[in-house]
Amino acid sequence: MSRRYDHQDQSIEARAYRRVKRKMGFFIHAFVFLCVNGGLFVLNNIMGGGNWHVFPLWGWGLGLAIHGAVTFLSLSGDGLREQMMQAEIERLRRRA
Repeated sequence: MSRRYDHQDQSIEARAYRRVKRKMGFFIHAFVFLCVNGGLFVLNNIMGGGNWHVFPLWGWGLGLAIHGAVTFLSLSGDGLREQMMQAEIERLRRRA
């Protein structure tokens, strides 16, 4: 019987690698966000042209916030997923 997702079948190192990869993806996204938006702020002040730099800041900032929420909620969801799996297994065993 093939199972799509089972924590017991995965090594701790493989799970840790995936978790670190998710975190690093978010941190790289945040670093690029800071660099680019900092550069746009400096460019805006050098050119003296209003506050146009806030439009990419807010749009990208919303995307970064969503990326962060999805990343860290998915990482904290490991325990929840385990609890739900155990509850479903118990329900199925009681029915059988």
